[in-house]
Amino acid sequence: MAQSYKALKEDFVSNLTGGSVSEIYLVTAVAPAAVLLWSVLQSRQAFFVSYGWQAFAVDFMLNVVAILLAVTLYSEAPSVLNLLLLIPAVILYAFQSTRSSQSKAVKPNGRRPEKLVSEKFDLLPLRPFITAYRGTMMIITCIAIIAVDFKVFPRRFAKVENWGTSLMDIGVGSFVFSAGVIAARPILKDQMAGRSLGFATRLYGSARHSLPLFVLGVIRLYSVKGLDYAEHVSEYGVHWNFFFTLALLPPFVAGLHSLFKLIPSYAVLALLLGSVHQALLELTPLKGYILTAPRMDLLSKNREGVFSFFGYLAIFLAGQSTGLYVLPRSPRMTNTSGNAATERRRLLVRLASWSLVWSCLLAYTLSYNYGLALRVSRRLANLPYVLWVCAFNCAHILAFCLIETFVFPNVHKAIDGATEKREADLATSQVLQSYNRHGLAIFLLANLMTGLINLTVKTINTDTGTAMSILLGYAVMVTTVAIALNVNDISVKV
Repeated sequence: MAQSYKALKEDFVSNLTGGSVSEIYLVTAVAPAAVLLWSVLQSRQAFFVSYGWQAFAVDFMLNVVAILLAVTLYSEAPSVLNLLLLIPAVILYAFQSTRSSQSKAVKPNGRRPEKLVSEKFDLLPLRPFITAYRGTMMIITCIAIIAVDFKVFPRRFAKVENWGTSLMDIGVGSFVFSAGVIAARPILKDQMAGRSLGFATRLYGSARHSLPLFVLGVIRLYSVKGLDYAEHVSEYGVHWNFFFTLALLPPFVAGLHSLFKLIPSYAVLALLLGSVHQALLELTPLKGYILTAPRMDLLSKNREGVFSFFGYLAIFLAGQSTGLYVLPRSPRMTNTSGNAATERRRLLVRLASWSLVWSCLLAYTLSYNYGLALRVSRRLANLPYVLWVCAFNCAHILAFCLIETFVFPNVHKAIDGATEKREADLATSQVLQSYNRHGLAIFLLANLMTGLINLTVKTINTDTGTAMSILLGYAVMVTTVAIALNVNDISVKV
């Protein structure tokens, strides 16, 4: 890569100030709007029960292309795109009755047929709304990491240099929050089995999980340096990258486990950690050191990655806190529809309450008149950033849960485990399930393809038509690989 073009690429993603939170919410609202239309098509017309090329094309258009359009061609009018998705969804929902085949058995999406011989409820059941949440988050992430290199992707959506909010800023935090949500599963399994693992066992298990991520981080580091690839140094540092942050999260969580006996709430621990991190930023020279210090030694060269890690750790813990109440079945749950409806209402209220709590805390930290008068900074991963990520993700999980509750009520009202699994399968997009199930492997593929495209195409010089063609081809390829892995029941352990 020519030095002059490399400098242009680095300038293209540097010194940006972001955009408004309201616009970010409008753009990301396309994801639940698209899921709502998909859900109505499935519940009213059984459109995706027979999953052929036509069903795949519509699934792909709704859950991938709609998001691509939201961050490119419709970036100036996200409300229009939301309406284009919501209006047909509302019409179909209001004027067509539920499909008569809803309770008939079908082949599970993306999995080999299984014999559902037990009618007992699974204590960790399939949650279609969690699949939708994690799947759409991964799709937005995969699209954004390549689209940011093209002019068709607005600069206000790219990562902010120091202070402000952007689509990609919330995306990074959401990736960590989502990882925290699913990381609650092994904790719940241990609790349900009555197991209590020792510190050494937990640390060993977390290290095994982190090792592949650390290796990926090293590979990315040497690839970027060896290929003279354009890089945004103030994002994580000279050597640090996002894979290193992800790799360090499980060991640190295992190390903090002893604190859970004193503070038996992951949410409180997350808030405490975020507050201590913010206090250090404000009461010590740490903030100035991160933002302005010369890059002299290994620590100063990677100060953004090292010190922002504690903010991401707080986000991860908050995600775990959320996972602990959205993933399991309530111990009070029975097979009566009235009890099921009550439990679902409790879940919705809890999600709404936590969304409100995180939002109120965020408003307090940002308020100049009645609060702390702080500003959001992804580079610092400060307290307002942590709270913003938590509020955003809880609100999105709530949105997907509401869609499932009203469009697919048979999921939470199922009278036995077999019916519940069948109904959950019917309520799950195969595209979203594929991105969710193979998230880290697909994220790695997306990074590799992003690098390949940037090494072969001068992205900042492409016109809109060429850029959209490349982005659409990229989306087709990544989605096809995800679907292929899922349909063939191939698990890539990364």
